[in-house]
Amino acid sequence: MQPLRVEASRGPLVESIHPVSVAVVDAEGRLTAQAGDPTLVTFWRSAAKPFQSMPLVADGAASRFGLDDEELALTCASHSSEPAHLAVVDRMLQKIGEPETALACGPHPPLSPEVATAVVRERAVMSPRWSNCSGKHAGMLALAKHHGWPTAGYQRAGHPLQDRLLVEVSRWTEVDPERIHRAVDGCTTVCYGLPLAGMALGYARFGVSADPAARRLWTAMTSRPFMIAGTGRTCTEVMTTMPGEIVAKIGADGIYCAALPRHRLGLALKVHDGDMSASSVALIAVLDQLFGHLGDDASASALLARGLGGDKPIVSTRGEPVGAVRVAGRLAFS
Repeated sequence: MQPLRVEASRGPLVESIHPVSVAVVDAEGRLTAQAGDPTLVTFWRSAAKPFQSMPLVADGAASRFGLDDEELALTCASHSSEPAHLAVVDRMLQKIGEPETALACGPHPPLSPEVATAVVRERAVMSPRWSNCSGKHAGMLALAKHHGWPTAGYQRAGHPLQDRLLVEVSRWTEVDPERIHRAVDGCTTVCYGLPLAGMALGYARFGVSADPAARRLWTAMTSRPFMIAGTGRTCTEVMTTMPGEIVAKIGADGIYCAALPRHRLGLALKVHDGDMSASSVALIAVLDQLFGHLGDDASASALLARGLGGDKPIVSTRGEPVGAVRVAGRLAFS
Protein backbone atom coordinates (compact mmCIF):
# COMPACT_ATOMS: atom_id res chain seq x y z
CA MET A 1 0.00 0.00 0.00
CA GLN A 2 1.37 3.38 -1.03
CA PRO A 3 1.86 5.94 1.77
CA LEU A 4 -0.73 8.71 1.86
CA ARG A 5 0.54 11.95 0.35
CA VAL A 6 -0.56 15.06 -1.50
CA GLU A 7 1.11 15.50 -4.88
CA ALA A 8 1.33 18.69 -6.93
CA SER A 9 1.88 18.10 -10.64
CA ARG A 10 2.74 20.64 -13.31
CA GLY A 11 2.20 19.16 -16.74
CA PRO A 12 3.35 15.51 -16.67
CA LEU A 13 5.80 15.95 -13.79
CA VAL A 14 5.13 15.62 -10.05
CA GLU A 15 6.70 18.83 -8.76
CA SER A 16 6.22 18.45 -5.01
CA ILE A 17 5.10 15.79 -2.53
CA HIS A 18 3.55 16.42 0.88
CA PRO A 19 3.52 13.29 3.14
CA VAL A 20 0.48 12.92 5.40
CA SER A 21 -0.03 11.08 8.68
CA VAL A 22 -3.57 10.28 9.83
CA ALA A 23 -5.23 8.79 12.90
CA VAL A 24 -8.90 7.75 12.83
CA VAL A 25 -10.14 6.75 16.29
CA ASP A 26 -13.54 5.69 17.57
CA ALA A 27 -15.16 7.11 20.69
CA GLU A 28 -13.89 4.15 22.71
CA GLY A 29 -10.30 4.93 21.78
CA ARG A 30 -9.72 2.22 19.16
CA LEU A 31 -7.56 3.12 16.16
CA THR A 32 -9.73 2.15 13.18
CA ALA A 33 -7.72 3.62 10.30
CA GLN A 34 -4.32 5.18 9.85
CA ALA A 35 -1.69 6.47 7.48
CA GLY A 36 1.93 7.33 8.14
CA ASP A 37 2.45 7.65 11.89
CA PRO A 38 -0.80 7.95 13.89
CA THR A 39 1.25 8.40 17.07
CA LEU A 40 3.09 11.43 15.66
CA VAL A 41 3.42 14.11 18.34
CA THR A 42 2.79 17.55 16.88
CA PHE A 43 1.07 20.78 17.84
CA TRP A 44 -2.73 20.83 17.71
CA ARG A 45 -2.76 24.55 16.91
CA SER A 46 -6.21 25.97 16.14
CA ALA A 47 -7.87 22.55 15.89
CA ALA A 48 -7.78 22.58 19.72
CA LYS A 49 -10.17 25.55 19.90
CA PRO A 50 -13.41 23.63 20.64
CA PHE A 51 -11.73 22.13 23.70
CA GLN A 52 -10.25 25.47 24.77
CA SER A 53 -13.80 26.85 24.57
CA MET A 54 -15.36 24.03 26.61
CA PRO A 55 -14.69 25.65 30.05
CA LEU A 56 -16.32 28.87 28.86
CA VAL A 57 -19.61 26.96 28.73
CA ALA A 58 -19.00 24.37 31.47
CA ASP A 59 -17.97 26.94 34.10
CA GLY A 60 -20.95 29.22 33.47
CA ALA A 61 -19.22 32.16 31.77
CA ALA A 62 -21.16 31.80 28.51
CA SER A 63 -24.46 31.94 30.38
CA ARG A 64 -23.35 34.81 32.61
CA PHE A 65 -22.43 37.02 29.65
CA GLY A 66 -25.32 35.84 27.46
CA LEU A 67 -23.17 34.46 24.64
CA ASP A 68 -25.26 33.17 21.74
CA ASP A 69 -24.52 30.47 19.15
CA GLU A 70 -22.76 32.83 16.75
CA GLU A 71 -20.48 34.05 19.50
CA LEU A 72 -19.72 30.57 20.83
CA ALA A 73 -19.00 29.34 17.30
CA LEU A 74 -16.55 32.20 16.86
CA THR A 75 -14.65 31.15 19.99
CA CYS A 76 -13.93 27.88 18.13
CA ALA A 77 -13.12 29.57 14.83
CA SER A 78 -10.19 30.43 12.62
CA HIS A 79 -12.23 33.09 10.88
CA SER A 80 -11.55 35.01 7.69
CA SER A 81 -11.96 38.52 9.17
CA GLU A 82 -15.02 39.16 7.05
CA PRO A 83 -17.34 41.95 8.25
CA ALA A 84 -19.72 39.49 9.91
CA HIS A 85 -16.86 37.96 11.91
CA LEU A 86 -15.60 41.34 13.07
CA ALA A 87 -19.11 42.36 14.09
CA VAL A 88 -19.47 39.27 16.30
CA VAL A 89 -16.10 39.95 17.97
CA ASP A 90 -17.25 43.50 18.72
CA ARG A 91 -20.50 42.18 20.15
CA MET A 92 -18.67 39.72 22.41
CA LEU A 93 -16.33 42.37 23.74
CA GLN A 94 -19.28 44.65 24.47
CA LYS A 95 -21.06 41.86 26.38
CA ILE A 96 -18.05 41.04 28.54
CA GLY A 97 -17.19 44.70 29.07
CA GLU A 98 -13.66 44.66 27.67
CA PRO A 99 -12.03 46.91 25.05
CA GLU A 100 -10.37 45.54 21.93
CA THR A 101 -7.01 46.47 23.44
CA ALA A 102 -7.53 43.70 26.04
CA LEU A 103 -7.14 41.08 23.29
CA ALA A 104 -3.62 39.63 23.45
CA CYS A 105 -3.69 38.46 19.82
CA GLY A 106 -2.14 40.60 17.11
CA PRO A 107 -3.44 41.39 13.62
CA HIS A 108 -2.33 39.50 10.52
CA PRO A 109 -3.44 39.31 6.87
CA PRO A 110 -6.89 37.69 6.64
CA LEU A 111 -6.91 33.95 5.93
CA SER A 112 -9.27 34.49 3.00
CA PRO A 113 -7.28 35.62 -0.09
CA GLU A 114 -10.27 37.67 -1.24
CA VAL A 115 -10.56 39.49 2.08
CA ALA A 116 -6.80 40.02 2.20
CA THR A 117 -6.91 41.57 -1.28
CA ALA A 118 -9.76 43.85 -0.24
CA VAL A 119 -7.79 44.97 2.83
CA VAL A 120 -4.88 46.02 0.63
CA ARG A 121 -7.15 47.70 -1.91
CA GLU A 122 -9.09 49.64 0.71
CA ARG A 123 -6.03 50.29 2.90
CA ALA A 124 -7.91 49.04 5.94
CA VAL A 125 -6.13 49.37 9.26
CA MET A 126 -6.04 45.95 10.91
CA SER A 127 -6.22 45.59 14.69
CA PRO A 128 -6.36 42.62 17.12
CA ARG A 129 -10.03 41.88 16.29
CA TRP A 130 -8.86 41.00 12.75
CA SER A 131 -6.89 38.02 14.07
CA ASN A 132 -8.46 34.73 13.05
CA CYS A 133 -8.21 33.81 16.76
CA SER A 134 -9.94 36.91 18.14
CA GLY A 135 -13.09 34.97 19.03
CA LYS A 136 -11.07 32.49 21.07
CA HIS A 137 -9.29 35.32 22.86
CA ALA A 138 -12.58 37.09 23.63
CA GLY A 139 -13.83 33.82 25.11
CA MET A 140 -10.70 33.54 27.24
CA LEU A 141 -11.25 37.07 28.55
CA ALA A 142 -14.83 36.14 29.43
CA LEU A 143 -13.70 33.05 31.34
CA ALA A 144 -11.04 35.00 33.23
CA LYS A 145 -13.53 37.69 34.26
CA HIS A 146 -16.08 35.06 35.29
CA HIS A 147 -13.61 33.45 37.68
CA GLY A 148 -12.20 36.74 38.94
CA TRP A 149 -8.77 35.95 37.51
CA PRO A 150 -6.56 38.78 36.19
CA THR A 151 -7.27 39.59 32.57
CA ALA A 152 -3.71 40.85 32.09
CA GLY A 153 -1.52 37.98 30.95
CA TYR A 154 -4.45 35.59 30.45
CA GLN A 155 -2.69 34.15 27.39
CA ARG A 156 0.48 33.05 29.17
CA ALA A 157 1.40 29.65 30.56
CA GLY A 158 1.03 29.62 34.34
CA HIS A 159 -2.04 31.88 34.35
CA PRO A 160 -4.96 30.12 36.11
CA LEU A 161 -6.99 30.31 32.91
CA GLN A 162 -4.33 28.40 30.97
CA ASP A 163 -4.10 25.83 33.76
CA ARG A 164 -7.86 25.32 33.47
CA LEU A 165 -7.67 24.86 29.69
CA LEU A 166 -4.83 22.34 29.98
CA VAL A 167 -6.94 20.20 32.31
CA GLU A 168 -9.80 20.27 29.77
CA VAL A 169 -7.55 19.32 26.84
CA SER A 170 -6.19 16.42 28.88
CA ARG A 171 -9.71 15.28 29.82
CA TRP A 172 -10.89 14.96 26.22
CA THR A 173 -7.72 13.50 24.73
CA GLU A 174 -6.77 11.24 27.66
CA VAL A 175 -3.20 12.53 27.44
CA ASP A 176 -1.71 13.30 30.85
CA PRO A 177 -1.06 17.05 31.29
CA GLU A 178 2.58 16.33 32.06
CA ARG A 179 2.91 14.62 28.67
CA ILE A 180 1.34 17.49 26.71
CA HIS A 181 4.02 19.72 25.19
CA ARG A 182 3.34 23.42 25.53
CA ALA A 183 4.61 26.31 23.43
CA VAL A 184 3.40 29.70 22.20
CA ASP A 185 0.95 29.73 19.29
CA GLY A 186 1.00 32.37 16.57
CA CYS A 187 -1.77 34.27 18.36
CA THR A 188 0.40 34.54 21.54
CA THR A 189 -1.44 32.02 23.71
CA VAL A 190 -0.54 28.44 24.70
CA CYS A 191 -0.65 25.63 22.14
CA TYR A 192 -0.48 21.91 22.85
CA GLY A 193 1.70 19.16 21.41
CA LEU A 194 0.27 15.63 21.59
CA PRO A 195 -0.18 12.50 19.44
CA LEU A 196 -2.52 12.60 16.45
CA ALA A 197 -4.40 9.66 17.98
CA GLY A 198 -5.13 11.77 21.09
CA MET A 199 -6.47 14.60 18.95
CA ALA A 200 -8.68 12.17 17.02
CA LEU A 201 -10.01 10.70 20.28
CA GLY A 202 -10.94 14.17 21.50
CA TYR A 203 -12.95 14.81 18.34
CA ALA A 204 -14.60 11.37 18.41
CA ARG A 205 -15.74 11.95 21.98
CA PHE A 206 -16.83 15.52 21.24
CA GLY A 207 -19.14 14.26 18.50
CA VAL A 208 -21.04 11.78 20.68
CA SER A 209 -20.74 13.27 24.18
CA ALA A 210 -23.85 13.96 26.24
CA ASP A 211 -21.88 16.53 28.28
CA PRO A 212 -23.99 19.74 28.27
CA ALA A 213 -21.04 21.99 27.41
CA ALA A 214 -20.06 19.74 24.51
CA ARG A 215 -23.62 19.64 23.19
CA ARG A 216 -23.90 23.44 23.39
CA LEU A 217 -20.66 23.94 21.47
CA TRP A 218 -21.56 21.24 18.93
CA THR A 219 -24.88 22.98 18.26
CA ALA A 220 -23.20 26.37 17.98
CA MET A 221 -20.55 25.14 15.55
CA THR A 222 -22.84 23.08 13.33
CA SER A 223 -25.63 25.67 13.23
CA ARG A 224 -23.25 28.54 12.42
CA PRO A 225 -20.65 27.03 10.06
CA PHE A 226 -19.88 30.39 8.46
CA MET A 227 -18.49 31.59 11.79
CA ILE A 228 -16.00 28.68 11.94
CA ALA A 229 -14.06 29.87 8.86
CA GLY A 230 -15.84 31.90 6.17
CA THR A 231 -16.69 32.24 2.51
CA GLY A 232 -15.17 29.47 0.39
CA ARG A 233 -13.16 28.01 3.29
CA THR A 234 -13.04 24.22 3.62
CA CYS A 235 -14.29 24.03 7.25
CA THR A 236 -17.38 26.04 6.39
CA GLU A 237 -17.99 24.25 3.08
CA VAL A 238 -17.77 20.76 4.60
CA MET A 239 -19.98 21.61 7.57
CA THR A 240 -22.54 23.32 5.31
CA THR A 241 -22.61 20.29 3.02
CA MET A 242 -23.27 17.88 5.92
CA PRO A 243 -25.32 19.97 8.38
CA GLY A 244 -25.21 18.59 11.89
CA GLU A 245 -23.23 15.54 10.72
CA ILE A 246 -19.67 16.81 11.01
CA VAL A 247 -17.41 19.31 12.68
CA ALA A 248 -14.27 20.06 10.68
CA LYS A 249 -11.54 22.30 12.05
CA ILE A 250 -8.27 23.45 10.54
CA GLY A 251 -5.09 24.08 12.46
CA ALA A 252 -1.94 25.86 11.34
CA ASP A 253 1.02 24.06 9.79
CA GLY A 254 -0.88 21.26 8.11
CA ILE A 255 -3.32 20.13 10.83
CA TYR A 256 -6.94 19.15 10.21
CA CYS A 257 -9.40 17.41 12.54
CA ALA A 258 -13.00 16.27 12.20
CA ALA A 259 -15.73 14.57 14.22
CA LEU A 260 -18.22 12.18 12.60
CA PRO A 261 -20.77 11.36 15.31
CA ARG A 262 -23.00 9.10 13.21
CA HIS A 263 -20.02 6.79 12.82
CA ARG A 264 -18.63 7.53 16.33
CA LEU A 265 -15.30 8.53 14.77
CA GLY A 266 -12.79 11.34 15.06
CA LEU A 267 -9.86 11.99 12.77
CA ALA A 268 -6.70 14.03 12.91
CA LEU A 269 -4.19 14.55 10.13
CA LYS A 270 -0.89 16.31 9.73
CA VAL A 271 0.75 17.28 6.46
CA HIS A 272 4.35 16.81 7.53
CA ASP A 273 5.81 19.84 5.77
CA GLY A 274 3.05 22.10 7.14
CA ASP A 275 1.51 22.99 3.77
CA MET A 276 -1.90 24.45 4.60
CA SER A 277 -3.48 24.09 1.16
CA ALA A 278 -2.42 20.44 1.10
CA SER A 279 -4.15 19.81 4.43
CA SER A 280 -7.54 20.81 3.01
CA VAL A 281 -7.07 18.51 0.02
CA ALA A 282 -5.96 15.71 2.35
CA LEU A 283 -9.02 16.15 4.58
CA ILE A 284 -11.47 15.71 1.71
CA ALA A 285 -9.62 12.64 0.41
CA VAL A 286 -9.51 11.06 3.87
CA LEU A 287 -13.23 11.69 4.35
CA ASP A 288 -13.96 10.22 0.92
CA GLN A 289 -11.95 7.08 1.72
CA LEU A 290 -13.61 6.77 5.13
CA PHE A 291 -17.12 7.14 3.72
CA GLY A 292 -16.32 4.59 1.02
CA HIS A 293 -15.08 2.09 3.61
CA LEU A 294 -18.16 2.69 5.79
CA GLY A 295 -20.59 2.41 2.88
CA ASP A 296 -21.75 5.99 3.46
CA ASP A 297 -22.30 6.83 -0.20
CA ALA A 298 -24.64 9.74 0.57
CA SER A 299 -21.94 11.69 2.45
CA ALA A 300 -19.33 10.99 -0.22
CA SER A 301 -21.74 12.10 -2.95
CA ALA A 302 -22.63 15.29 -1.07
CA LEU A 303 -18.98 16.35 -0.87
CA LEU A 304 -18.46 15.58 -4.56
CA ALA A 305 -21.62 17.45 -5.57
CA ARG A 306 -20.35 20.56 -3.78
CA GLY A 307 -17.09 20.36 -5.72
CA LEU A 308 -14.99 19.38 -2.71
CA GLY A 309 -13.61 16.12 -4.10
CA GLY A 310 -11.24 15.24 -6.91
CA ASP A 311 -8.18 17.06 -8.16
CA LYS A 312 -7.62 20.71 -7.28
CA PRO A 313 -6.35 22.67 -10.31
CA ILE A 314 -3.16 24.72 -10.30
CA VAL A 315 -3.61 27.83 -12.43
CA SER A 316 -1.34 30.48 -13.90
CA THR A 317 -1.63 34.17 -13.07
CA ARG A 318 -4.07 34.39 -16.00
CA GLY A 319 -6.27 31.70 -14.51
CA GLU A 320 -5.25 29.03 -17.03
CA PRO A 321 -4.96 25.43 -15.70
CA VAL A 322 -1.33 24.29 -15.70
CA GLY A 323 -1.37 21.40 -13.22
CA ALA A 324 -3.22 19.75 -10.37
CA VAL A 325 -3.02 18.88 -6.70
CA ARG A 326 -4.24 15.40 -5.84
CA VAL A 327 -4.00 12.79 -3.10
CA ALA A 328 -2.19 9.51 -3.71
CA GLY A 329 -2.08 6.47 -1.43
CA ARG A 330 -4.69 4.95 0.85
CA LEU A 331 -5.68 4.71 4.49
CA ALA A 332 -5.01 1.38 6.17
CA PHE A 333 -8.10 0.10 8.00
CA SER A 334 -7.96 -2.02 11.14
